[in-house]
Amino acid sequence: MINKYASFIKDVRIKRKISQSDLAEKLGISRPSYIAIEQGKRDLTLGEFKKLSNILGISFEELQSGEFPNYEKYKEMILAFLRIAKGITKTKLAKLVYLSDFAWFYDNLKSMSGMQYRKIKYGPVPDVYFRAIDELEDEGKIVIDRKAVDGKQMLIINESDGNKRQKLNTLSDKETGLIKKIYERWKTKKTAEIVNFTHNQLPYLMADDEEIISYALITQEDPHEVY
Repeated sequence: MINKYASFIKDVRIKRKISQSDLAEKLGISRPSYIAIEQGKRDLTLGEFKKLSNILGISFEELQSGEFPNYEKYKEMILAFLRIAKGITKTKLAKLVYLSDFAWFYDNLKSMSGMQYRKIKYGPVPDVYFRAIDELEDEGKIVIDRKAVDGKQMLIINESDGNKRQKLNTLSDKETGLIKKIYERWKTKKTAEIVNFTHNQLPYLMADDEEIISYALITQEDPHEVY
């Protein structure tokens, strides 16, 4: 990993707004040792890499390619689902975007956004999902209707009328076509049904709690179990 990955690791750390000192402490090494990693003078041990992967939310495949996840494209994937729907719950929306990333990987061996998904109770979900939703609301691109149902708060998300005229520049026609197919498959299903579906897929089942989920495992699913 010397030199080839050093600048990528540094770039990810900066984008995640983590200091060198904090990351060194999380890795269990000194700050000078960590600086040597970013300078390409020191390699990572396997144990250090596993820790780094979970802290920064990057995979071995990303480290190999040196390609940072496309955050803006991920946000446009969210908007693409909202553009063809009439209100989606926050949880169901997260699952639809997850399915599009992993279904794209199934056919192309590369995810649509490059985002890494973590196994949490209501996951799989990227660490940035909730920040993306907040930003889209702050930018006036989405509208969130907060409703109380059976004592629980339901968040229903729609694209704002003003944003519907904006072109989604990062998505190809083929990618948009897959998003439409996934939405058609799940539009009449309840949130609990899509949660159960994603939780029974190999990528989620094989990951430990709070661990980054492997894209590669989706290729072992039967085609009808991908989305």
